[in-house]
Amino acid sequence: MPEVTLEEVPRKMREVFEKAVSAMERGNADYATNMLLALLDTEPRLLQARKLLRAAQIKKFRESGGGAMRHLTSSLAGIGGVMAGSAMLKSKPLKALQAAEKLMMKDPLNKQFYTLLAKAAIAADLPETAIHTLEFALEAEPESIDLLYWLGGLYKDGGITDKARECFERIGTLRPNDPKAIKALKDAQAMDTMKSGRWTEAAGEVGGYRKVMKDAEEAQRLEQEAKAVKTAGDIDTLIADQLKKIEREPNNINYRRALAEHYIRAERLDEALATLQEADRISGGGDPQIDRSISNLRVRKFDARIEELRAAGDEAGVQAAEQEKDAYLLADAEERVKRYPNDLQFKYEHGVLLFEHGQFIEAIQQFQLSQRNPQRRIRSLYYLARCFEQKGQLDIAAEQLEKASSELSVLDNTKKDILYELGVVYDQMGQREKAVDLFKQIYSVDIAYRDVAERIEKSYKKG
Repeated sequence: MPEVTLEEVPRKMREVFEKAVSAMERGNADYATNMLLALLDTEPRLLQARKLLRAAQIKKFRESGGGAMRHLTSSLAGIGGVMAGSAMLKSKPLKALQAAEKLMMKDPLNKQFYTLLAKAAIAADLPETAIHTLEFALEAEPESIDLLYWLGGLYKDGGITDKARECFERIGTLRPNDPKAIKALKDAQAMDTMKSGRWTEAAGEVGGYRKVMKDAEEAQRLEQEAKAVKTAGDIDTLIADQLKKIEREPNNINYRRALAEHYIRAERLDEALATLQEADRISGGGDPQIDRSISNLRVRKFDARIEELRAAGDEAGVQAAEQEKDAYLLADAEERVKRYPNDLQFKYEHGVLLFEHGQFIEAIQQFQLSQRNPQRRIRSLYYLARCFEQKGQLDIAAEQLEKASSELSVLDNTKKDILYELGVVYDQMGQREKAVDLFKQIYSVDIAYRDVAERIEKSYKKG
C-alpha cells in the first residue's frame, strides 16, 4: 500500500488539504490538525497531509512550552495508548497508525509515540511515512545512535543510498571505534557507489549485485560499466551495447537514458542531447526527469562553450555566453512550470531564479505556492521574506522569517540563514536588541558565519 500524492486523490480531498494549508498560514494549527486527521482517517496513504500534520503538531507543541518535563508527563499519560497501538501492529496496522497519531497530538517528539508511529507505518507498508517521522525525530535528537541506525536502514531499503551513507557517516563520527558502525558505513558507501555508478541494484536483496545477474558475462559488463575511470574503449563498448538494446526495444526510455549518459561520459554532448530529445518524443513529453536531463545537458553545453572562450582569452565572448545561459535558465524554468503546473519543486526553482533576476513580485507568486511543498516550505518562506525585504516591506518579511524559524528545532545552516536574515530585517526596522540577540544565537555555535562576529563586536562597542 504505497503512499499517494495529492494529484492521485479525489478533488474533495485536495480541497480539504488546501483548507488545512490556509488554516496553518493563518496560525490556526488546531483547525488544521483536525482537518488533516480526518483526511488521513479516510486516506492514510496521503503523505503530504501527514507531513503538514506533523509540522502543525510540532509547532503547537513548541508554542505550549514543550520540553523534557512535557515528554515525561505525556509518556505517563500515553502508556495505555502505546500498549493498545502496539497490540494492533501485526493484525491492524492502520488502526495502530491512527492510535499513534492521536498520541502524537499530545507530544510529537515523544520517543515512545514516534516509535509506535514509525513501526505502524512500516507494518502498513508506508515506508515514506516512517522515514518522514524519523527525520523529524532526528532533528530533535541529532546524536541518537538508535535513530541513525533505524533511519539509515530505511533509507538503504528504499534505495536512498546517499542519505543512508550520511546516516552511517554520522554514526561513524559519534562512534569511530564501533565495528558495527564501521561495517554499516562501508556497506552504505558501497551501495551508494553502485547506484551512482549505474550498477543494477539487487532489488532489496542482501549479498551483492551478482545475485541478480543472469550470467557471468552480464556481471562482467556491469562491472565494466561501473568503473570509476573508463577508457575510451570501455565507453565505446557500452554505447554499442546500448544501441543494440534500443534496436531491439526502440520504445524503451530507460535504454535511451543510459545511452545518453554514456555519450555524456564520452563528451559527445550533441549525441547525448539528440538521444534525450528522442526519449522525450517517445514518452510524449510528459516525463519531468527527461525534461530536467535535457535542461542540464544544455547548461553543460553552455559551460563547455564558456570554458573554451575563457581559454581563448575572449572575455567579451564569455560575458555574452554567460548572459545567454542566464536567459536560458530563466526561460526554461518558466516553461517547465507551465508544463508541470502541479509540481511545486519547479515553482520553487523558478522563484529562486526570478528572485536572482530582481523580479520580486513574480518570485513572490511562485514562493507562495511552493511553500505548500513540505520539503521546500522553509526555503520558500526564506525567499518570500527576502523578496518582501527588497520591496521595503520589512514587517511582512519579518513575519515570514519568524514563521520559518518557529518550524525548525535544530540550529543547522538553514536556520542560521533564517536567523541572520531576520536579524538584518530587525536591524533595518530599528529593533537592534532583537537583531543582536539573533546574531548571538548564531555566534555562539558558528563564529565564522558570514559577518556575525563583526556585528557582535560592534554591538559591544556601542554598548
